[in-house]
Amino acid sequence: MTDTASRKQLSAEVDEHLDSAAAETGAPASIDVERLMELLMGTWSDVRREAREFVKDPALHRREGLSLEDQRDRVLSQLHLLVEHGSVHRAFPIAVGGLEDNGGNITAFEELVTADPSLQIKGGVQWGLFGSAIVQLGTERHHPLLPPLMSLEVPGAFAMTEIGHGSDVASIATTATYDEEAREFVINTPFRAAWKQFLGNAGRDGKAAVVFAQLITKNVNHGVHALYVPIRDENGFLPGIQGEDDGWKGGLNGIDNGTLAFDHVRVPRENLLNKYGDVAEDGTYSSPIDSPGRRFFTMLGTLVQGRVSLDGAATAVSAVGLAIAIRYGNERRQFTAGTDDEQVLLDYQRHQRRLLTRLATTYAQTFAHDELLQKFDAVFSGASDTDEDRQDLETLAAALKPLSTWHALDALQEAREACGGAGFMAENRLVGLRADLDVYVTFEGDNNVLLQLVAKRLLSDYSAKFKEADIGALASYVVGQAADVAYHGTGLRTMAQTIRDFGSTARSVKELRETNVQRELLTDRVESMVAELAGRLRPASKMSREDAAELFNSQQNELIEAARAHGELLQWEAFTRAVEGMEDAGTRQVLEWLHDVFGLGLIEKHLAWYLIHGRLSPQRAQAITAYIDRLLARLRPHAQDLVDAFGYEQEHLRATISSGIEAERQEEARAYYSELAASGTAPIEEKSLKPKKSKPTTPPALR
Repeated sequence: MTDTASRKQLSAEVDEHLDSAAAETGAPASIDVERLMELLMGTWSDVRREAREFVKDPALHRREGLSLEDQRDRVLSQLHLLVEHGSVHRAFPIAVGGLEDNGGNITAFEELVTADPSLQIKGGVQWGLFGSAIVQLGTERHHPLLPPLMSLEVPGAFAMTEIGHGSDVASIATTATYDEEAREFVINTPFRAAWKQFLGNAGRDGKAAVVFAQLITKNVNHGVHALYVPIRDENGFLPGIQGEDDGWKGGLNGIDNGTLAFDHVRVPRENLLNKYGDVAEDGTYSSPIDSPGRRFFTMLGTLVQGRVSLDGAATAVSAVGLAIAIRYGNERRQFTAGTDDEQVLLDYQRHQRRLLTRLATTYAQTFAHDELLQKFDAVFSGASDTDEDRQDLETLAAALKPLSTWHALDALQEAREACGGAGFMAENRLVGLRADLDVYVTFEGDNNVLLQLVAKRLLSDYSAKFKEADIGALASYVVGQAADVAYHGTGLRTMAQTIRDFGSTARSVKELRETNVQRELLTDRVESMVAELAGRLRPASKMSREDAAELFNSQQNELIEAARAHGELLQWEAFTRAVEGMEDAGTRQVLEWLHDVFGLGLIEKHLAWYLIHGRLSPQRAQAITAYIDRLLARLRPHAQDLVDAFGYEQEHLRATISSGIEAERQEEARAYYSELAASGTAPIEEKSLKPKKSKPTTPPALR
């Protein structure tokens, strides 16, 4: 059989199976947009809807063409609107006027990204970093600091990152040395590489900062702690404070990023945020956590909400970008494709591949993010706040934030290209959103560094000794391969049975869409990658610390890929649970197709691994690609409903090409050529401009 004939037969088998599966549902594939929208809105749907309504206000929207100072002024004024609206109170203690609604707070906060990413991030610096650090690392004695920062009377910075150490927070060089006589801490920046860098609110607006420094008392360094430090008054920097404005950036120019340095700046002993480490008047240090390493990671773990919110914001932006591109693709006509009628872009298979596959990923991320929010709220509310719960939360956030932020950039770029020249116009927002989202992949933790943390957790499931923070200690432990080891939390999964190839192509077509088959294939890849890594690290136990670290470094790429595969599995699992919870049969059918595009797309993306490791035959690999192509054709008529279900209206999208203008232009052109045809002077046949009746080319109005 020729390759062409084989492909036709395979496509026919896929269609036959899809028809059979659809018939079993008892309902035609269709989408109840309101019901699907409620599912996508998530656990805090009422809060999300309220936030969506609030961000329609044009006063909150980004305005193009402003100078640097005007952009900063506008975003600062927008923060005051948030205060007036009461948007900032949800996460703060009830005792100071807050609501202690952690999940609802993140839900509302991430919606700001549709108005202006600069607004979202500057608000995140003020209340999610500066404010949250005081709440989470301080005690009741610090509660008087909260009302002024909540009201924006005291804008603040989060001074952790240093020029010389970046993500290596444990090695920062700024010191906070306790002076027993004066009962004060002396904050000092010993050299230029220890300057605090890239700090929001530091360039212009900040009046105080939470400063992370090595705490030294009685000549003993107790590691990194945080202190509240005033930095400005109405006349500028306070004595001993130095700083520089970062100026223009590649995006997020509504935020005044800058650097800070401290020349023996004194603050009262009480300014130490002392939940996890305190210093008595006589200089005696105490902590509820004996281990310095565990204390350090516990402190950093309390600040995980930044990663949680970035995961949600990046997912929202990918949805906005795809909503713009898919609506445009449903209206814009290009070429006749062998017929007399011009086709809309989304009728082309390649256009479907470009946009609908990414739409499937955005759906998976949406459901995974809601589960992350639930976990976050359970931990921070105290409902489920054990050490293991916190570790699970940190691992989940570290796994999902890299995937969602990378996907946002990819989806926005593909959406831009799919819209042609129109996508490059600032008025259509895609290029601006991508520029603003670019830095999401490196702040709140560089994505590659975060995935190394995930890999460490996966390896730690083999042995508790992998919980040591030091890279040399991690590499030096001998890991054993245990096929039936029990894994916990968000750690490594195990398969219910051994992966098998399903023989004939015809049978594999039927098997491919089975949830358990996809689960086995995806789980097997993660489990096998981690087991292989464990085996490669086995010799480290007999090596010096330096050689063990070198061995570990030689496996760094594989570690990151294993963690990435684990994050993809988490997203697939969340998507699976969401599909199973959809009661409307027609909507569930469409969601199952989209779910399969995501699951099979992951397998297709990693086909080389599956073929090299003998998990799939070439015939079955070919069937996966054919299946995805046929699924995309089935999803084509539902594309507009799938993006409408995100709930974004034109006030959120604010792109000219998502306003229906392209359909108006097409109608105007048809009317023009109809007149010419009637007069007998038409240069082309009027029928070439008529929409094809066989496919839904005109999308429903935005809901």
